[in-house]
Amino acid sequence: MRYRKADQILPPELLEKVQEYVDGTILYIPKTEEHRKNWGEGTATRDELRIRNARIYSDYLAGESMKNLSSKYFLSLKSIQRIIGQEKKM
Repeated sequence: MRYRKADQILPPELLEKVQEYVDGTILYIPKTEEHRKNWGEGTATRDELRIRNARIYSDYLAGESMKNLSSKYFLSLKSIQRIIGQEKKM
């Protein structure tokens, strides 16, 4: 996200109206619903986590303890338990 100067984008009458509410304040204007992306949609993160979680579950099925998985993947024991539970349901 980048900042842009309102006086270079908005028509003067709209800028004056906005200044009545937030004069000199940084204002975030959210995207409209049709322009929003779901989490992980713009990067490969979602796929990377899916692959990692599948590996964790595979290691667990191969006999590795949750404690070892926690150390191996640098995750809390609770996170490992949650991932294994989710993978079992799939």
